[in-house]
Amino acid sequence: MAAAVKSNSNRISIALQRTGQWVFSQEIPTDVVVDVGEANFSLHKFMLVAKSNYIRKLIIDTKETDLTRIDLSDIPGGPEIFEKAAKFCYGVNFEITVNNVAALRCAAEYLQMTDKYCDNNLAGRTEDFLSQIALSSLSGAIVVLKSCEHLLPISEDLKIVQRCVDVICSKACNEANFPSRSPPNWWTEELSILDVGFFGKIISAMKQRGSKSLTIASALITYTERSLRDLVRDHTGKGAMSSDPVGEDSPVRTEQRELLESIVSLLPSEKACLPINFLCCLLRSAIFLKASGKNELEKRISAILEHVTVDDLLVLSFTYDGERLFDLESVRRIISGFAEKEKSMAVFSSGAFGDTCSTAMQRVAKTVDAYLGEIAAYPELSISKFNGISNLVPKAARKVDDDLYRAVDIYLKAHPNLDEIEREKVCSVMDPLKLSYEARVHASQNKRLPVQIVLHALYYDQLKLRSADDDAGMQDAVTTRTQLKADVSLVKENEALRSELMKMKLYISDIQKNNVHGTSSSATKLGGSSSRKPTFFSSVSKKLGKLNPFRNGSKDTSNIDDVVDITKPRRRRFSLS
Repeated sequence: MAAAVKSNSNRISIALQRTGQWVFSQEIPTDVVVDVGEANFSLHKFMLVAKSNYIRKLIIDTKETDLTRIDLSDIPGGPEIFEKAAKFCYGVNFEITVNNVAALRCAAEYLQMTDKYCDNNLAGRTEDFLSQIALSSLSGAIVVLKSCEHLLPISEDLKIVQRCVDVICSKACNEANFPSRSPPNWWTEELSILDVGFFGKIISAMKQRGSKSLTIASALITYTERSLRDLVRDHTGKGAMSSDPVGEDSPVRTEQRELLESIVSLLPSEKACLPINFLCCLLRSAIFLKASGKNELEKRISAILEHVTVDDLLVLSFTYDGERLFDLESVRRIISGFAEKEKSMAVFSSGAFGDTCSTAMQRVAKTVDAYLGEIAAYPELSISKFNGISNLVPKAARKVDDDLYRAVDIYLKAHPNLDEIEREKVCSVMDPLKLSYEARVHASQNKRLPVQIVLHALYYDQLKLRSADDDAGMQDAVTTRTQLKADVSLVKENEALRSELMKMKLYISDIQKNNVHGTSSSATKLGGSSSRKPTFFSSVSKKLGKLNPFRNGSKDTSNIDDVVDITKPRRRRFSLS
């Protein structure tokens, strides 16, 4: 700031020195001092009155006998522009450029140096330069418009701003469609020097002219990256801003917040025209600056979430030092909004969202699982937030839960103090039956997992080996659970059958010991006669035949006579072993 004041004082001193060269060399002494801010100009009344109707009125209307001092501190452009206007009154040559023409035109209007008061006056000269030179090119119009930032509101009243906007809009649209030089978007770099208010006027004018959304998006991206370089320069989520040098309510942050809110309001209506990484950077900046417009940015990101990458989501998750997590509410709302949109589309298409998911939803699910693996290692990530984000993705969107298992394992490793119930809660987000063979092998040996998850993985592999159907590496989870229930029921029946067989074997052994000869002869007679009453052994055999789950299979024993040969018991499918 001190350097700027010193530079301004130097310019005033140089201006006064140059003024002395063309004023004090005159033989007639000066009779009026014009004060413009801190600068003082000793001039001649008659030279000023000849061109300026405003000064003439001041001299005529004054109540003083002899007006010797005039204050023109509020003249547009300040001392430097008044010096050029005074030179014009004295007929001294000076250069009109694209940088000073707007200020000269405004000063001419202020001093009433128009052609109505005097022919070929300063107002007419500046108008000719504007129309013939300054506004004939895109770059010239942008420079003129930039100079109008400090000439409000008089520059708007004189239509200089609107004329510049119209020229810039027309030529920018032509450049976008038919580039005249390389790189094709050079004009967006030129626009980035403007104040956001004037930039917004140009964007609005381009929209009214029907410019393509991609053209407007290109200008917005370049302007944002130039004007908010410190906030959006880094797309990785782990920038170099290790500490915030200014406070939250400082003028710098307030200016950045207002600038960001203005940029968000200028975004084109077509959501797919802006890259998602740019939108994520804008949203992170809005979160950091606590600016309005976060909801609009979240909706735009959610609409094109199938194009998101892990790095894009990390941009939304970390502070600028890359060490701390935000509250992740924005990420949750974005994923939730996309899932709701997919659900609505499935209902509209008469589909079942719970059974099948679109390719876009599957792509988002894979990205979300990889994203969870990246943030799982941070101690401040609670179980509820971890589960909340993972559960936003429908189960059907995950064909394999390997990525989710990796995230769960990283979370358990980073949080070693969790008890069994908490670890089960973390693992509840994944389905052990949807893991690949390699993941199941790892899970079966993972001591961090709850016992229930390990048992699921082990039993699933046993079922796979029994069915010899491990070519695809997995089956449908619903079918597997049904088979699991059937096998449990079969195991119970087998246990009951084995118990009955054990009882029968013990009973036969006792009889053999006590009635060896009697039992043998009775058995022989029974073998030769078919009209004898059923014995106890035949009753037991018949009962066991009903318990046999395979009695309707390839060997149906329902029509065999109830004859038991106790000397050589009949072999059964479920023998004691």
